Amino acid sequence: MKNYIQPGAMMSVTAPATVASGAGVLVGMLFGVAAADTASGASVEIATAGVFDLPKTSAQAWTAGAPIYWDPAEAEATSAADAGNVLIGCAAAAAANPSATGRVRLNGAVPAAAVPA
Repeated sequence: MKNYIQPGAMMSVTAPATVASGAGVLVGMLFGVAAADTASGASVEIATAGVFDLPKTSAQAWTAGAPIYWDPAEAEATSAADAGNVLIGCAAAAAANPSATGRVRLNGAVPAAAVPA
């Protein structure tokens, strides 16, 4: 195919802020996990698929398979489908309340929009 570009599991995007390796990165509706420390405005490789331990809303208990969203205001994963949050995948394992991280399987898809207000 002459128009094929790449598989898309890793993509280069412009970092919307300074990010650390392993941090969540949201660019529009595209979510991924940073492969390296990157300054704001620089190009960063993000993984858009796979299973990652991500910071989560501590006061939530997750069940395996539950839908997981990215809360851009808090820069953390959450099970709350609140306004402005973006669906990023599902819980790959149960997570206790309280706990600082949760295991998330990224869906590798771009949702049509953030959760409406």
